[in-house]
Parts: sequence; C-alpha cells; structure tokens
Amino acid sequence: MSDLVLGIESSCDETAAAVVADGRRILSSVVESQAPEHAEYGGVVPEIASRSHLRRILPVIDHALDAAGVTLDGIAAIAVTNRPGLVGSLLVGISAAKALAWTRGLPLVGVHHIEAHAYAATMERDEPCLPAVALIVSGGHTALYRYESHRSLELLAETLDDAAGEAFDKVAWLLGLDYPGGPAISNLARSGNRSALDLPRFRPKNGKLGFSFSGLKTAVLYHVRGQDALAPTPSPERIEDRADVAASFEEAVVDALASQAIEAARREALDTIVVAGGVACNTRLRERMSDEAESAGLRAIFPSPAYCTDNAAMIAGLGFHLVNEGVSAGLDLDASPR
Repeated sequence: MSDLVLGIESSCDETAAAVVADGRRILSSVVESQAPEHAEYGGVVPEIASRSHLRRILPVIDHALDAAGVTLDGIAAIAVTNRPGLVGSLLVGISAAKALAWTRGLPLVGVHHIEAHAYAATMERDEPCLPAVALIVSGGHTALYRYESHRSLELLAETLDDAAGEAFDKVAWLLGLDYPGGPAISNLARSGNRSALDLPRFRPKNGKLGFSFSGLKTAVLYHVRGQDALAPTPSPERIEDRADVAASFEEAVVDALASQAIEAARREALDTIVVAGGVACNTRLRERMSDEAESAGLRAIFPSPAYCTDNAAMIAGLGFHLVNEGVSAGLDLDASPR
C-alpha cells in the first residue's frame, strides 16, 4: 500500500498542497500566498481570501502532484485542515478534499492546524524531540502548550489580546511598512538600535504564564503619533527613528516570547522548546530563543522557514500518523473557526 498522503491547507490566506511520504519525507510542497491581494487593507479580508482559494485550490493541488511525480492513483489518503481558521477559507479546502476522497475512494482525515504547526518542528528531525514545550506563534495564534505527542497538546497559556504576528502587522502599518508586517519590520530593524526605546514588556501576575501585546502596540502608537492617539499617522519619511522603533518593538516581542517559553519549560521540567508558526521565521527570535535556551540548559527546535508559515506538508505529515492510527473523517467533515 502507498504511504503517500496528499495534504491540503486553506485556513487563512495561503492556498497550499503537498505530498508527503511516511509522514516525514516531503516530495512536494506548493504554497501560493494571497499577500498582494490583502496588502492594501493591511490585513486579511475573509471574503477576498475565500474567493482567492476558490480560484487557486485545484491548480495548486495539480502542481503539488506534478512536483512530486505522482498521480492521484498513487495517493493513499487525503489530509485537510478543518480547524481553526477562517470558515470560508477552510470550507474551500475541505470541499476539495472531500470531492477527491469520495471520487477516489480514499481515506479522509481532518487535521488541527495548531497540532500540525507543532508537528512541523519535529518532522525534519531524526532524534526524539518530545515531550516538549511548544510555542506556537503566528498572526492568529500565540500560545504555549505541553507537547507530549503529535496528538497531545495541553494548553499552558495564551495571549490575552493580539497574537504576536497581528501586532507586527499593526505596528508595520503605523510605520508605513508593507504587509505582511513581520518580514518588513525585521528587515528595517536590522539597521536600528534594539535598546533605543524603553518599550513595555507584559509580565503576567500571580505567577501565571501568558502574553499580551496591546500595551506594547499602544506604546508604539503614542511614540509615532505623539500623545494624541487620534492624530493622523505621520508619513514614513517624517518618522526619523523608524528603524529604531522597529528594532525596539521586535526586541520587546522576542523578549516576551522567549522568556515565557523558557519559564514554561522550567515549570514543566522539560528540556526542549519547540517553536513554530509564521513568527518562528523571525531571525531575531530564532537567535535569542536558541541562545537563551542554551544558557538555561535547554534546546530550542524550529522548523525550516518554509515550514513555519502555513503549508500543507505539515498537514500531510500529521495526517499520515492519524490515518495509521485509524482516525478518519466522513463526508460530513465540517470547518470550525476555533
């Protein structure tokens, strides 16, 4: 029997498909980003996202099969993201997966997007990685989990407001930078001073773990606009310390993420931190987390950058294990935003 799984991902603004063997060997991974379509709005517009998925989903699947050198005849199962995400976007991928599974008589499995992000950090490694603390950090999610197995994520803490990636997008807009904000701020920050601004760091009270980025975002807003938060945002060329703002903001976010992840590992008595999600691409986060983990006697594990952002290889990889464990979905598989 073939060990190839076709993965489909459409939870937000990337249309993706991949073919993975044995849950780990990536034969193809195709991702088409919608960033240019959402750039003028400074964020993802759900209606635009779902319509874009409709146009792209079948060509992307065909591309993934061609790149892997296989046809649907060689596929053993189909895995698709069914939660969490934008409902309209999820439904496009689920509908395509159901149609292919039904017409080909293939097993279908729904995959949890967050569990797949955590799995992405382990699928490229030969050595055991679990149990670990998992930090999943992206535009829609910022949370810490106890990660026991590929199907066992126990929530330890999460953000009280914005996700880190969302905060990057909003601060990038304030600074007149392109969308998505994470790469834009990171690029500008390279020429800035990380300690130029004394920006606030959220520290949970009562010994709890957690994140909050609204205060940090507001501090940047007041720095850029002055004390009148309703004043118009200055044009980029009038923000003289723009690179310093970007560098200081990035450092504040990274500080919060790294310190809470290391504290979670200490409390859970675990020696490994898995970092995944789109913000795990951030160079400064990878440097700081790796250095601080090593200093604390821990190890930090990241996926390759291509598998940090939304992709279907992680969906197919985790789907392989689910199918082998007898997990399957019927044609009534539905999308869930949560």
